[in-house]
Amino acid sequence: MAISKELFGQMPDKTEVYKYTLTNSHGVSAAFITLGAVWVSMLVPGRDGQMADVVLGYDDLDSYLKNPPHFGAPIGRNANRIGGAVITIGGKDYPLEANNGPNNLHSGPDFYHSRLWDCRASETAGGSRLDFSLESPDGDQGYPGNARITVSYILTEDDSLKLEYRMVSDADTVANFTNHSYFNLAGHGCPDILKQQVWINASHYTPADEVSIPTGEIAPVAGTPMDFTEMKEIGRDIGEPFEALVLGKGYDHNWVLDHPEGELSLAAKAYDPESGRMMEVYTDLPGMQFYTANFLTDELPGKGGAVYGYRHAYCFETQYYPDAVHKAQFPSPLLKAGDTCHTVTVYKFTVTV
Repeated sequence: MAISKELFGQMPDKTEVYKYTLTNSHGVSAAFITLGAVWVSMLVPGRDGQMADVVLGYDDLDSYLKNPPHFGAPIGRNANRIGGAVITIGGKDYPLEANNGPNNLHSGPDFYHSRLWDCRASETAGGSRLDFSLESPDGDQGYPGNARITVSYILTEDDSLKLEYRMVSDADTVANFTNHSYFNLAGHGCPDILKQQVWINASHYTPADEVSIPTGEIAPVAGTPMDFTEMKEIGRDIGEPFEALVLGKGYDHNWVLDHPEGELSLAAKAYDPESGRMMEVYTDLPGMQFYTANFLTDELPGKGGAVYGYRHAYCFETQYYPDAVHKAQFPSPLLKAGDTCHTVTVYKFTVTV
């Protein structure tokens, strides 16, 4: 196992931004930058032994300062959408900014991935580890409470990247974190993911309206294009005239995972038949947004000059359900003052022969 550190660039005020790279004994590596605690690369082998970087991103700091698709970004305090851009906690309304139509998306526009994080690197029995920390003051992004947030990445010897999120606040608030990496198991620069296959451990999903806010219904996937309970090609049903797919312009929905909340277990798999690369996703969170990059555009060149566009990748965003703050029937992302939010998501990479 090894950890390296190098200069990645300078902020406009000349503050230095560093890139940390974790590498295990198999040559599998993952890299992150102190701007936003962003995951910038993941090198894993295919069945021919050839390494490929399977997450989308940029080569330069200026692009990450913009980063409109949120490549590799930890998202908080609340991932996904909040309807009407307002939350109510303890009978008090807290207005948020409407940055996605009438709604708030990913707690923007002052995103965590546009801020510098402190980083501590260490070798542990569990693998090479980076602990990124951030202080979020009361009123930050509109949310109550002074919060201390830590996002940790651990690269293990079984070719897993473990993500841990921790937050404690001095007031009741929201704690719903995810990572917004875009994956393409053929390699980040390959343009077509429709023949890659996905399985999701979910017999239900949350239908949403025309502005992607859940209706409150928890609907069965059986007999619909939303059914991934058996491995299938992403492109098999994506063009069906099914209301959810029409409104979302493809897959961009929350699946209700078939496991008890708080229990770390297998949530999803992705597989690229050409390279043999497989990715398994484990989480203790109740939901996962499967997003097929339906709104991705090539406004900024990607790594190595790659052109990223429509449906060139997919996201597995583990989370509390969208708009859960307004849906009493959904698991709640509210965090009580003094309590600690601690959740874990794991992305494990394997190869099939």
